[in-house]
Amino acid sequence: MPATKKVRVRFAPSPTGGLHLGGVRTVLYNYLFAKQHQGDFILRIEDTDQGRYVAGAEEYIFNCLKWAGLEPDESAIHGGAYGPYRQSERKAQYRQYAERLVKEGYAYYAFDTSEELEKMRADFKTAQNPSPQYDLTIRAKMRNSLTLPEDEVKKLLAENTRHVIRIKMPENETVTFTDMIRGEVSFNTSVVDDKVLLKADGMPTYHLAVVVDDRLMEISHVFRGEEWLPSAPVHILLWKYLFGLDAMPQWAHLPLILGPNGKLSKRDGAKYGFPVFAMSWTDPKTNELTEGFKEKGFLSEAFINLLAVLGWNDGTEQEIFTKAELIEKFSIERVHSGGAKFDYEKAKWFNHEWIKKLQVTGYELQVKELLENKGIAITDQAQFIQVLELVKERCVLLTDFVEQAGFFFKAPEKYDIDAVKPKWNEAKQVFFAELIRSFELNGNWNAHDLETGFKEMAAAHQIKPGELLLPLRIMLVGGKFGPHVFDIAEVLGKEETVVRIKHLLALLQ
Repeated sequence: MPATKKVRVRFAPSPTGGLHLGGVRTVLYNYLFAKQHQGDFILRIEDTDQGRYVAGAEEYIFNCLKWAGLEPDESAIHGGAYGPYRQSERKAQYRQYAERLVKEGYAYYAFDTSEELEKMRADFKTAQNPSPQYDLTIRAKMRNSLTLPEDEVKKLLAENTRHVIRIKMPENETVTFTDMIRGEVSFNTSVVDDKVLLKADGMPTYHLAVVVDDRLMEISHVFRGEEWLPSAPVHILLWKYLFGLDAMPQWAHLPLILGPNGKLSKRDGAKYGFPVFAMSWTDPKTNELTEGFKEKGFLSEAFINLLAVLGWNDGTEQEIFTKAELIEKFSIERVHSGGAKFDYEKAKWFNHEWIKKLQVTGYELQVKELLENKGIAITDQAQFIQVLELVKERCVLLTDFVEQAGFFFKAPEKYDIDAVKPKWNEAKQVFFAELIRSFELNGNWNAHDLETGFKEMAAAHQIKPGELLLPLRIMLVGGKFGPHVFDIAEVLGKEETVVRIKHLLALLQ
């Protein structure tokens, strides 16, 4: 490929359901490579399999990429000079390429019915070959333009008899290409079946469409999952036959993301209690909800950071990367060829680091929405920012802010009285009654002065401050959590602090 050719990469999902984190990582690597080389990142919707098309899935893909901050330069929504960006809208152009392959002897018409294909799979099944495929040995026994007389083929075509077009895989040829991650990869064509290129409904299969579209969209590099490696010989031959190998993009096949039991699947998420989709997805057929990273409480910055290092590193010990740093440092050659194991605890660690690293203004709206969904209204913006700063170190997920910050804006509905009762006595009741009077008269309402006064009063009552701090915390918070108790009191203000102490004293009596 000429060095001067502009970098153009693409992500080509099928709109069939939720966007798996493996798909988002593919997007991320494409995006980083494009931005690093001042190139273009294209989103192309591969919707040729109309039977698997799911309503709402295309919009969902765009929403996921928008949330992750990985928006394409060209797409069905963003436009561009290489459209249409949905394969179903490009249908007319594929047949001419398929027909050309037939004319030049690289493909053929196959008229086999589904019943005949089923019979073939039954008749040719052996212990050595339990799943017979339509390949160079079997095609000679089937109804296609290689076995039927030419006049019969013409007649069948003239009568619009249902047929597909299949690639004619050559016998015992070696097909080789250089993978940007794996180096030289070779295949023998004899072990690859004659894939369908054009279906009976006139729609192309992935194999034909991906090659034609990548050529017409001038794609320079293709990064895709390693599950596409077995299809590589078919795609290479199509490039060779239709456009010449010089026009073929450079390829990199990305390693799988592994779960607890092999390839990470949606079922792993349900089984082990962690998300595998970028955003929540509801299956329109079953109404089954699969929770996403966004809804689980992940920051998009943490999400792309953890995906970037799932199979790649920059050669240093660095783990936390901004998007700008990733664009600068990413290298496809440093992507590992082996599978990368997804560790949910490590994923949460990344999120915690990002919650601490970012200015709270970077996620205040998300936290505000989470609180409001729980019926907690935010009316004082300055106080809200102050609270977020106070509790951010304690939050691993954004959803943790509901517990860690919610009590500042709404008095607790439940109190852990059982943590106070066993050691509660008249002396403590008297102490807190006096503390209320002291607080009501206090002119300097700040954490330092409140703590000093509290300890002096405890000493006067001959009670250890430690025995009084837990009851005070539960009065203000409802449980054994939250930041420094006098910081809480300072933010709550005098009036609210006193109201909460009185409320729990009444419950204890």
